[in-house]
Amino acid sequence: MKKIFALLLALCLVLALAACGSQPAPKENVKIRVAASPTPHAEILAVAKEALAAEGYDLEIVEYDDYVQPNLVVDSGELDANYFQHSPYLNSFNAENGTNIVSVALIHYEPFGIYAGKTSSIEDLADGAEIIIPNDGSNETRALLLLQQEGLIKLAEGIDASSNATVFDIAENPKNLKITEMDAAQLARSREDVDLAVINGNFALAAGLNASADALAIEDASGDAAQTYANLLGVKAGRENDPAILALVKALQSDAVRDYINATYGGAVVPIF
Repeated sequence: MKKIFALLLALCLVLALAACGSQPAPKENVKIRVAASPTPHAEILAVAKEALAAEGYDLEIVEYDDYVQPNLVVDSGELDANYFQHSPYLNSFNAENGTNIVSVALIHYEPFGIYAGKTSSIEDLADGAEIIIPNDGSNETRALLLLQQEGLIKLAEGIDASSNATVFDIAENPKNLKITEMDAAQLARSREDVDLAVINGNFALAAGLNASADALAIEDASGDAAQTYANLLGVKAGRENDPAILALVKALQSDAVRDYINATYGGAVVPIF
């Protein structure tokens, strides 16, 4: 009887060891690679990283200082998503470059601002003064609409946030302002050489400027600007329902991210989820 019991015990031990050996090895976290502007996008993504890790995802944030490469690397499949742009810019980029990137979530809004350069106020702006604005289609439109909001110019009939306006669409310029188009990344560092500068929210923040505290004027957030120019999470078409992308959206639209934005940026970045 003892021999039978010993044999049964040995057999159970062998089976148990075999069962343990057949268990799959723990899976490594799935990597998600996201292209982002350094401020505030990469900073916001860093807050989402911890929540993603808890869900089994390893978020890698790849920073870019321009508005072209983040779309190209997502369209090529090199990276999984990007977070740096609004819908008017994305739509224009897709049309001009043959890319196929779509929005999967709206995360935040950054008010555009007019900032002082050599002239300290809009009221003191002299005839012939120079104002610099971003030179890419949708953001140039946005800058021109802000100048119109402040009564400095009047645009041609029909120009709105969906347009790709340029300085040639200015119908009235009573102060004969010189409006110079410039790469958005250069605006903040060039403003001391001109009278005023209209600067994108992320580049203003990177230069230590806060739209709510430092700008001479900002977009009317009660208008269409917040929804039209909301910064989005973009992916290549067809990946909208990937589990990793859905997890990323959930993490970016979390209470932790909302609280971080409200506590960190003082109105220069506004969560819209």
